[in-house]
Amino acid sequence: MLPSRSRTAVLVFLLPPLLLYGVAVLFPILQSLFLSFFSWDGISDLEFVGLSNYVHMLTGDTIFWRAFVNALGYLFICLVIQLGGALVVASLLTSFRRGRELVKTLYLLPAVISTVAIAFLFQRIYSLDPVGLLNQLLGAIGLGGLERSWLSDVNTVLAAVSVPEGWRFTGLYMLIIYAALLAVPQELEEAARLDGASRWTIFTRIRFPHIRPVWITTVIMATTYALRGFDIPYLMTNGGPGQSSELLTTYMYKTAFTSTNYGYASSISVFIVIECLVAVGLIFLILRRRSDA
Repeated sequence: MLPSRSRTAVLVFLLPPLLLYGVAVLFPILQSLFLSFFSWDGISDLEFVGLSNYVHMLTGDTIFWRAFVNALGYLFICLVIQLGGALVVASLLTSFRRGRELVKTLYLLPAVISTVAIAFLFQRIYSLDPVGLLNQLLGAIGLGGLERSWLSDVNTVLAAVSVPEGWRFTGLYMLIIYAALLAVPQELEEAARLDGASRWTIFTRIRFPHIRPVWITTVIMATTYALRGFDIPYLMTNGGPGQSSELLTTYMYKTAFTSTNYGYASSISVFIVIECLVAVGLIFLILRRRSDA
């Protein structure tokens, strides 16, 4: 048991952030839940419709399900780039003798660049007229037949808007994983090398099990951020062409502020919250089962 003074000190320091969290996070979620049972255009009186918004969302809205599938594809691409790239770079950094700080700075730089700047940068990279960097590189290596307007092609637009988001946060997750790798006991690795263990064996049997708690946290962060991804896809394509790059977040935004259907938009926002909670639960379940195996 903590002394009464210690408990008071803990409460004093915890109360402000808890109040801020309640006002900034919990209250909007509860407000969205409340509005999801109404039909409201933002001006007229609220009209109670019960579960009609949810019924329409789950059974009668094809755009919603298209956006849901796109969001899963967006999530998959972001996770592969962010977590895969972060793990590879962090592992390589542990073997660097020089230049670690420079590499860490270069990889972290996208996380501090303005989202608008990143969106416009990749619009130029993907551009066909004038020819952007990606199409120039394809032409230079003899793959000019693959040149296209990447943001206007329904077959490539989802991947095209996912790559900037993945690139943006790879450096952040790389730093987290790199810090965890530095905490792995070097004696275990040295003993494994003396026994003839390969680098892959050292990584899978020693390094990764030690960083598993950090890895779980990183996966949860990357998953929830990707499921709530909005700014870069919205700035680059606004969900187009058609609904090829429409995500649940962009669809929710347009439903609220373009169609002024705040009740239905609130039901979509509630679905996004539930989706994130389910994803976190599945991550815990899958990774814990593997750790117990």
